[in-house]
Formats: sequence, C-alpha cells, structure tokens
Amino acid sequence: MCCMAETKQTNVTSLKAGNYVIIDKVACRVNKIETSKTGKHGHAKCRIDASSLIDGSRKVIVLPGHEKVDVPIVEKKNAQVLSVNDNIANVMDEESYETFDLKIPEDLKDKVVEGVSVTYWIILEDKVMKEVK
Repeated sequence: MCCMAETKQTNVTSLKAGNYVIIDKVACRVNKIETSKTGKHGHAKCRIDASSLIDGSRKVIVLPGHEKVDVPIVEKKNAQVLSVNDNIANVMDEESYETFDLKIPEDLKDKVVEGVSVTYWIILEDKVMKEVK
C-alpha cells in the first residue's frame, strides 16, 4: 500500500463503518463494508465502500479478508482565523502558534471570518478545515 505521514496497519476484517482507511493513497471514511463467505479457495472477500476525507469523492475496493490495509492517524486541532482572502483563510494554530493557509470548504464560506476559531484535521500530508467553533 502506501507509506506516508502517520499511518498504522490493520486487517480488512476489523474495519467497521465510520473507520478511516487509505484507498489509492487517499484517506477515506468507511461508509459500509460487506464481507462475502469463504469460497472453495478459502478466503473471504471484503467490499469496502468509502468516501474521501478531503473532497468527499467515493471509492470502492474489494480485498481478501486476511489482507492488511493502512489506516491514517487523523489529528484534530484548533486554530484562529487571522485573515480571509477569497476561499483561503490564513490561520494560527492555537497550540504551536504556527501560521498557515487553509482552504475554506463551500459549506463554511459564510461562517469563516477574522477572529473565529476553527477545527482542522491533519490527514496524511493535508490540513483540512472541518468546522467553525
């Protein structure tokens, strides 16, 4: 699979809806997982239906049940918005005081203004704004 940022490995059969998984080097949330019965060659197949944590695109993958998959370690942090320019917010992390730019998601555009606190997730190498506090 892939070896980027912070990940751990787990068996496909231990995944449940709501868990995170990496499919095609994209961090995803599992929407549903279906496991077939073992066939005459002995391995159950798992069909994973997931959505990207970054852009919401849908991914479907079928793997043998004994296979290992990478699971991203998602870090959730808070930041204060310093300035807003179109769909980019310049923010400062509330713990490390590091400043950086975050893309403002469509559903938060009218809520993100200077001075508000936002929650952002660090997913693999990406920082994604998730909510306004």
